[in-house]
Amino acid sequence: MALTLYNKKRNFKETAEPSGEVKKSVSKLLFVVQRHKASRLHYDFRLELDGVLKSWAVPKGPSMNPKDKRLAMMVEDHPYDYKDFAGVIPEGNYGAGIVEIWDSGTYTDIENSSETVAEKNLRAGLKNGDLKFQLFGKKLKGEFVLVKLKSKEDNSWLLIKHNDKYAVDTEYNSEEQTPKNSPINKWLAENKKPVKKKAK
Repeated sequence: MALTLYNKKRNFKETAEPSGEVKKSVSKLLFVVQRHKASRLHYDFRLELDGVLKSWAVPKGPSMNPKDKRLAMMVEDHPYDYKDFAGVIPEGNYGAGIVEIWDSGTYTDIENSSETVAEKNLRAGLKNGDLKFQLFGKKLKGEFVLVKLKSKEDNSWLLIKHNDKYAVDTEYNSEEQTPKNSPINKWLAENKKPVKKKAK
């Protein structure tokens, strides 16, 4: 089952994360990007497909600049209901830390096909390590591709923006697109380590 590994890694008596059930959207496919302050701050990029959320951990976050090739490490499938998850994963649990939703919306294949054809194309792209899609989010818009790195570990991919009307040619930093009063930013401000002064 697609969610066996997800369920195995979690203690649902302690974490508020949704337990693994295979579901799917009534109409359009969904995507979500979650900002995750675990041992390291990163972004979790998730695409709904076949009743689960196909998931990648993106250390630097997505970019709207086609020149950026953002490393994306594929992780275990997450349940459909994870699209709404935001909150704290308690200490001692897998992925312990704070999760907040950074962006979300719908998505489809690069050709903007009908739902059945789009899912078939996306499934093939995922299998072939060349997954092209369009995002309709608040921050992320337009065409993207996830390319599997054949020479690296099995789960290493690159997330790249296509050069379309939504693309930017300036530096794109996902952190700058995050509200200053977000839960993670509040935590970071409260737990900021004092800067040590250099001895003269």
